[in-house]
Amino acid sequence: MLSRIIPDPFLVALVCVVTLAALLPASGQAAEAVDFLANFAISLLFFLQGARLARETVIGGITHWRLHLLVLACTFILFPLIGLALHAAAPSLLSENLWVGMLFLCALPSTVQSSIAFTSIGKGNVPAAICSATASNLFGIFLTPVLVGLLLSAKGDTGVDLSAIGKIVMQLLLPFIAGQVLRPKVGAFVLKHKKILSITDRGSILLVVYSAFSAAVVNGIWQRIAVNDLVTLLLLDSLLLALVLVFTTVVARTLGFNKPDEVTIVFCGSKKTLASGVPMANVLFPGAAAGIVILPLMIFHQIQLMVCAWLAQRYGKEIGNTETITRP
Repeated sequence: MLSRIIPDPFLVALVCVVTLAALLPASGQAAEAVDFLANFAISLLFFLQGARLARETVIGGITHWRLHLLVLACTFILFPLIGLALHAAAPSLLSENLWVGMLFLCALPSTVQSSIAFTSIGKGNVPAAICSATASNLFGIFLTPVLVGLLLSAKGDTGVDLSAIGKIVMQLLLPFIAGQVLRPKVGAFVLKHKKILSITDRGSILLVVYSAFSAAVVNGIWQRIAVNDLVTLLLLDSLLLALVLVFTTVVARTLGFNKPDEVTIVFCGSKKTLASGVPMANVLFPGAAAGIVILPLMIFHQIQLMVCAWLAQRYGKEIGNTETITRP
């Protein structure tokens, strides 16, 4: 009952950080310090994720190639196609920067922690979820900048500088590889202290969001966003998530996946990462513009958490009831 009344603590923290950036934005040397801390925290996050993920789990999950291909197709093909279709259908609904944010959202990889957590709650195939979500993030380091360039070119923009891939690799992929290499030495400590990863995850996102929103406030960008734009974003993000949830569910059943695999496909194929998306936006777009570009992602992130939390509980009860009936 309390969980239905009390809002998610991270959502509250995110709102507080945005409010702080609006009232006390970082500028000058303070902005440089915050940016440095945010980049360090993001790199530490991916190092810890690399140190936590067992290679046996990766190898075991890779063999489920049909599931992984479907998840990757939803993440990097279905989402961008829907984004382009929405823009083509109603280009005047949002400003150019917000449409860039919507297309950027569609090009991002899946989440890792929430995809795995919701798959676990829904009694899905957790090892496959770990492998699929991790693969999505690793592929996304290279695919997202390319997709963003293609999507922006398709809508008439000049796109982004693809040399940004190198910066993203340095900040996200190399720390992850280092974590994998050092896993024999630090893996046990990381697994024992799971709260470290949770704090680093949320703390890094809050730092980067504060940095991006501060730059937006300092440059006066937020004065150009109307209330109706926020309402439109909420509706478009909800529509986007609904379309992908329906698609992943129908396709998983049509292709004959069992219920645990369906749960994994639905949760891994419908999510977009805030942890990787925010630092990518800071690299791919100018500092001030990043504050607006990540706005559709922030709204989508909260919608997907609330909807998928309810859906995971429903899946869990459904599969649990089935197991009870079929148990001898």
